[in-house]
Amino acid sequence: MSTKPEKDFVKELKAREKDEPIASFLEMRLVEFSPGYAKVKMPVKKEYLNFNGYIFGGIIMSLVDQAFAYATNSLNFPSVASQINIHFIAAPEVGDDLIGECRVLKNGRRVAVSEMTVSGKGGKLIAKATGTTIPVGNSGGG
Repeated sequence: MSTKPEKDFVKELKAREKDEPIASFLEMRLVEFSPGYAKVKMPVKKEYLNFNGYIFGGIIMSLVDQAFAYATNSLNFPSVASQINIHFIAAPEVGDDLIGECRVLKNGRRVAVSEMTVSGKGGKLIAKATGTTIPVGNSGGG
């Protein structure tokens, strides 16, 4: 369970979404957002295929990182990722919409720990990840 921040950064981060180059490039959209939680949607395009005919893992990782960034920075802004561990479980298909979700499990003064999932069509689990962030500003945290 996350600790409530002294300041709610959700509104500020939502305002920054429209101007973020990587989100625009990958067509990622923030679809749900609250302190310590984010859900991001991204289409799977044929341009994301690798030489094996599967979606490049870095594309899936980008979605994980985007949800992770929103959820963790909503509690401690600014924070930077120090580690992400990801397990690729299944391959999505071109045309699917992927959903990346992040929940902050522990929000501390020096480190936060989060859990992320990526799901595809019909809720199919595509990837599972964990990550840690380090707050680099003097904002809320517990």
